Amino acid sequence: MSKPVVLVTAPLPPPILAKLAAEFELRKLYEAPDRAAFLRDACADVRGMATRSTFGADAALIDALPKLEIISTFGVGIDTVDFAAARRRGLRVTNTPGVLTDEIADFVIGVMFALARRIVQGDRFVRAGSWPSGVLPNAARVRGKTVGIVGLGSIGRAVAVRAEKLGLRVCYQGPRRKPDVPYAYHADLVALAEAADFLVLCCPLTAETKGLVSDRVLVALGPTGFLINVARGPVVDTPALIRTLKAGGIAGAALDVFDDEPNVPPELTVFDNVVLTPHIAVATEETRTDIGDLMLANLRVHFAGKKELPSAAL
Repeated sequence: MSKPVVLVTAPLPPPILAKLAAEFELRKLYEAPDRAAFLRDACADVRGMATRSTFGADAALIDALPKLEIISTFGVGIDTVDFAAARRRGLRVTNTPGVLTDEIADFVIGVMFALARRIVQGDRFVRAGSWPSGVLPNAARVRGKTVGIVGLGSIGRAVAVRAEKLGLRVCYQGPRRKPDVPYAYHADLVALAEAADFLVLCCPLTAETKGLVSDRVLVALGPTGFLINVARGPVVDTPALIRTLKAGGIAGAALDVFDDEPNVPPELTVFDNVVLTPHIAVATEETRTDIGDLMLANLRVHFAGKKELPSAAL
């Protein structure tokens, strides 16, 4: 019996790719010099897709695969998948929530300290040989401050638990109040920013959240407030953030996600109080393995004819 044919849209960790190859016949779109020709000539029998959350699957790609049944995403974000096109075709769409929750929450706490305690700035200060001739400005205390979480889903809740244990107050904003948590709720994001010392973005990217962090929100966060984005780049109005940083309107920012990855606006790289990382909040060996295994499980269960998938999004 022949193996189901799966299209791999973007590079995956080699161990995950090897596991996929053991169970499926793979077609690697990212290796094709002419993608349009490859899709036309070599992908008529593709039944599954293994894609990354940063690559997704647009309508044109979906329409180019006449036998496609399932899109299995390596990562939790599915904003890059054209759900309207998937629904029209009756496709199943999966992602990998849960397995990366703790990793992202740990990362948020790490960059919170990196920002407030000037850890990255201190490293640059020493490496530049500046210590003998000067003193690094004092840092800000973390405990006792307030963290405002935008999006109290599983990741937001994991951040809240960690923040509480470190002696921070927690408040949150989202489309609705969560009845099962004790944290203060702000329906209005500006009000949340006014209350927060650390504004942490954990929400999904949707039409409603695109550009959510605007000039008004940044002004409300104020000159002692820090912004942390582990959601999606477009949740922040990047030109507004750059204007605010130039004016000293906030104390700093930590950004792990950007509008046009891997391209980062050069203007952001000049600020000493901004920590920039290349979308690595989940990038540990252990979590990458867990993500890959769940992506594989979604494909395996689908092609076994099961109705229930481990983590179906559609």
